[in-house]
Amino acid sequence: ISGYIEKIGLEDSFWTTKINGEKIKGAKYLKNHTEAVQVLIDELFENKVIASLEEIKAVGHRVVHGGEKYANSVVITDEVIEDIKSLTKFATLHHPGNLAGIDAMMKAMNVPNVAVFDTAFHQTMPAKNFIYPVPYEWYQKYGVRKYGFHGTSHKYITEYMKKILNKDNVNLIICHVGSGASISCVKNGLCYDTTMGLTPLDGLIMGTRSGNIDPSIIKFIMDETGKSVDEVTNELNKNSGLLGICGKNDFRDVLGKKLNFDEDGILAYDMFKNSIVK
Repeated sequence: ISGYIEKIGLEDSFWTTKINGEKIKGAKYLKNHTEAVQVLIDELFENKVIASLEEIKAVGHRVVHGGEKYANSVVITDEVIEDIKSLTKFATLHHPGNLAGIDAMMKAMNVPNVAVFDTAFHQTMPAKNFIYPVPYEWYQKYGVRKYGFHGTSHKYITEYMKKILNKDNVNLIICHVGSGASISCVKNGLCYDTTMGLTPLDGLIMGTRSGNIDPSIIKFIMDETGKSVDEVTNELNKNSGLLGICGKNDFRDVLGKKLNFDEDGILAYDMFKNSIVK
C-alpha cells in the first residue's frame, strides 16, 4: 500500500491511497499532521493491510537536512529532534512539516521512528568539493557549504549498481531528473560531488527552481523591483526554472509544447537538457 495526504491544514485537504494498483481517493478537512496520521492508520485498517498496530515495527521519516552530523539514518531521540529543529534554518520549507510528521507518528505508535536524511549520502564528499569560495569563516561559524540532496535516491541507485556490476567500488554519474533535479558523481562507491548546494535551489534547472544563477541577480532584482530578499528567493524557488521560461513545470506539458513547436517550450526543454550536459 502507498499513498499521499495533501494540503494538510487547508480546507480542501485530500488523500490518495493506492493498493494492488487501484487508487482510492478521500477528502476532508485535516487541520494538522496528527489528524493526517489518523487517516493513514484508518486506511491501513480499512484496506485490511493490518489487523493490529502491533504489526507495524518501525516508522521511517525522510528528513531534508542532516547537516554535517548525520551521515547515516538514525533512530529518532530527543537529541535528534533538537538537531532537526536547529537545522530548520537550512530547510525552512521542509523541516516544520518533517517535525510535525515525526511528532504525530511518535504519539500514534510506540515503535522506533527513524530519520532518513536527504543529505546523508553526500557526507563523503572531500572538502575541495563541498567548500564554497567565500570567506572561510562562513563555513566555520555558520555551516555554509555544499550539502547535497536527493541522497535517498542517489544512495539507492549506488547500492543497486553495486549488485548489477558485482563490485563495491563503482564509479557512476547519477542523474536524478524530475521537477527537483540533481546529479551526483560516485567514486569508488562513495559520493564524490553533487550539484545541489547549501539548499536544493542550487545546480540544475528544475521544474520551478532556477538552479545556478549569478548571485548578483538577487540584489539587482531587489533594486529594480523593491522586492525583499525573501520575495526574490521565493521567486527563484517557486516561479523559476521550466515554469519561469515556458509557464509549465510538468515535463509532460513542457514536452507537449516542444512537440507543438512552441518557442518557449523548445527553449525550456533545450535549457534543461543543456544544464544536465554542462
